[in-house]
Amino acid sequence: MHLSRPAALIFAALAMGGSALAQTTVTGQPSTGGANSSQSRGQEAVTRPNTDQMTTDGKAGAPANAANVQLEPGANSFTEGQVRSRLEETGFRDIGDLRKDDQGIWRGKAMQNGRSVNVGFDFKGNVAAQ
Repeated sequence: MHLSRPAALIFAALAMGGSALAQTTVTGQPSTGGANSSQSRGQEAVTRPNTDQMTTDGKAGAPANAANVQLEPGANSFTEGQVRSRLEETGFRDIGDLRKDDQGIWRGKAMQNGRSVNVGFDFKGNVAAQ
């Protein structure tokens, strides 16, 4: 079988380009078990931005280190309803006064373990409590 020159060039380009499109670059090891990576300066690895821990009933519990999470400013596309749902899933109750600040971080008040806390939610879905 003999291919014309344009067909051969197209075939060669597809053969080389196809494999390049399927390649993935590994930038580091993902965080496991909710632990911080040493390279992330306290932030969870990009492949695992949340620190939610599963409880025995199969529901997400409040992040073990929610008090230590540093929220990152950025363009936040989460709606108030999505933020409220996520906070409820992580164990917060009576969520109120949710407002997105000028840095794109949702902030509000909620109850956690019987006490009132300030909560925050960033564009990556990280949850913080103070």
